[in-house]
Amino acid sequence: MAIILNINTAFETASVILSNNEEIIMEVQSSSQKEHASFLEPAIKKLCNSAQINLHDIDAVSVVNGPGSYTGLRVALSSAKALCYALEKPLILLNTLDVMAHALQLQLFAEHEDILFCPLIDARRLEVYTALYNADLKIIKSYSSEILDDHFLEKEKKIKKIIAGGNGSLKLQKIINNSDIVYINPLLLSKPAIIMSNKAFINEDFAKVAYSEPFYLKPVYFRK
Repeated sequence: MAIILNINTAFETASVILSNNEEIIMEVQSSSQKEHASFLEPAIKKLCNSAQINLHDIDAVSVVNGPGSYTGLRVALSSAKALCYALEKPLILLNTLDVMAHALQLQLFAEHEDILFCPLIDARRLEVYTALYNADLKIIKSYSSEILDDHFLEKEKKIKKIIAGGNGSLKLQKIINNSDIVYINPLLLSKPAIIMSNKAFINEDFAKVAYSEPFYLKPVYFRK
């Protein structure tokens, strides 16, 4: 049995989940992106009180660590690292695109071999963060920042059926809206996130707390 505190503030909706193996014990969400920082601590307390679980009894803390909202990623990881230091618990980091690809697979509701999963995260204007996975969720095109146009995945579309999803796919759908690409939205990320965090815990795939940083995918520039 592995009780894991799962944190995801990579998108507009923030989520904190207590999970036991691959089952959700309880979840709290917030749809106000500007309040993610103030949401986390009360949400964690509410979860533990409602589930009657002491924070010291959890086995690990898992974070969806990017790409995604720069502020959201910093908020989640800083909170998770503080908990891991205080509680002496291991830290698990999940890639957002990997979680989204897993969600696409779970929500496809069909067995296909000749498909590719393409999660897309809105990165403003026509830019997206994306990656490409085969039917077994093996990554075949690594994480990248792309500009969308009508030639997006042109070669891949001729060979495989593309299954796309995520807030970035809404922009792609306005450009390519035909049978070449199947769109699945909204993506339900809670279940795939806890499945992946549980697998990481079993495999002892833990991050080094002191050296962990958000995975922004591209450089971050701050205005002075």
